[in-house]
Amino acid sequence: MTLELRGIETGSRVEIIRSARRLNYYAGDQKIKTYPVAVGKHSTPTPLGIFKVINKIVKPGGILGTRWMGLDIPGGNYGIHGTNNPSSIGKFISNGCIRMYNSDVEELFPRVNIGTPVTITDGKDNPPQGPGGDRKHVVRPGDTLWKISRMYGVTIDAIVKINNIPNPDVLVPGQLLAIP
Repeated sequence: MTLELRGIETGSRVEIIRSARRLNYYAGDQKIKTYPVAVGKHSTPTPLGIFKVINKIVKPGGILGTRWMGLDIPGGNYGIHGTNNPSSIGKFISNGCIRMYNSDVEELFPRVNIGTPVTITDGKDNPPQGPGGDRKHVVRPGDTLWKISRMYGVTIDAIVKINNIPNPDVLVPGQLLAIP
């Protein structure tokens, strides 16, 4: 069943599956629509994690196309945006941003509020892996090392050591932690 997009839905969220170059838009637990996207190339990959939309711009222009939705990804200026190069959609080609056809981003833009969660994964069956196949955990607001250590059944010291965490009291939402 295809549902028409009608406006901002309560509990909406965005899921980007980097490996498939797809963006899924959800209202609650129901997938409303899937869009093809372009993501970061190997040398500048789109970061994995759980983020949120922090700003929106109409007509940013140039390579950003007709709409921009900025994300709170640490260490960079990443967003979901249109493109002036539609042939790039479906490819690993950007500097880390998520590109959409202008018509698609224009459809999605009014349905996404500032604060909307955006999850970027490589797919449900392919969780982020570190060197040696370590499990990964994306830090969420309210997470502590104590909470994470209990969730995975490992010691806080082991998580601190493998991630070289200088201050165990400071975790940043969206931060990716290796779990031994």
